[in-house]
Amino acid sequence: MIKAITAALLLSLSLTVFSQSMTPKQIAEYRAYAEDGDAAAQYYLGLFYYIADGVPQDNKEALKWFRKAAEQGYAKAQYNLGVMYSNGEGVPEDDATAVKWYTKAVEQGHVEAQYNLGLMYDIGEGVPEDDATAVKWYTKAAEQGDAAAQLTLGGMYDKGEGVPENNVLAYMWWNLAAAQGKEKAKENKGKLQGLMTPADISKAQTLSRECLAKDYKDCG
Repeated sequence: MIKAITAALLLSLSLTVFSQSMTPKQIAEYRAYAEDGDAAAQYYLGLFYYIADGVPQDNKEALKWFRKAAEQGYAKAQYNLGVMYSNGEGVPEDDATAVKWYTKAVEQGHVEAQYNLGLMYDIGEGVPEDDATAVKWYTKAAEQGDAAAQLTLGGMYDKGEGVPENNVLAYMWWNLAAAQGKEKAKENKGKLQGLMTPADISKAQTLSRECLAKDYKDCG
C-alpha cells in the first residue's frame, strides 16, 4: 500500500508566488544579473520561464537557468532541476540525474529534496530500491515538519518497511501529519487505532505531544 501511495505523490517544483506579474523592465533586470552570474537571479529567471511570468512558458529556458544556479550551489535550483529530470520537463526523463541533483540539495538541508530523495529510494527510481535509506530521508524531512514525509513515514512504520513494524510510531507520525491537515493520515490513524491497545494509543499520543514540543526533532 505504501508504495502505491508514495508513487502517486506529485513531484512539484519549489515555486515562489509573486503578488504581481513581472514587467518587461523587471525581467530585463533579472536577466542582466543572471547573465552576470548571480545565482539567485538565475534561479528566479528560470522560475519565470517555468511559470510563464513576464516571459513565454519555456521549460528548456527554465532548465538552462536552473542549471546555472544549481551549479553554483543554489539549493532551490538544484531541487527544481531534480524535479525537471524526474518529470522529463525540458529534458528527457533521467531518474539517475534527478537523484544527483536531489542529493546536492539535501546536503544543504532542502526539505522537499529530502522527501523526494526518500521517494526515489522507496520506489527504486534512479537508485536501487532501498527502504532503509528511504526511511532515513523521510525522517529528515519529517523532522523539519514536512507533513507529506510524516504521512509516508507513518506508513513505513505501519508496514515495517525499512524499519521494524511499530504501531505506536506509525500512529505518532500519522497523528502529527493529521494535525497539519493531511486527511489520509487522519484516515490511517483511525484504522490503526482499532488494532491498538488503549495503553499504546496513550503512548503514541504522548510521543506526539513530546515531538511537537521538540519541534519534531528526535521523536519516538
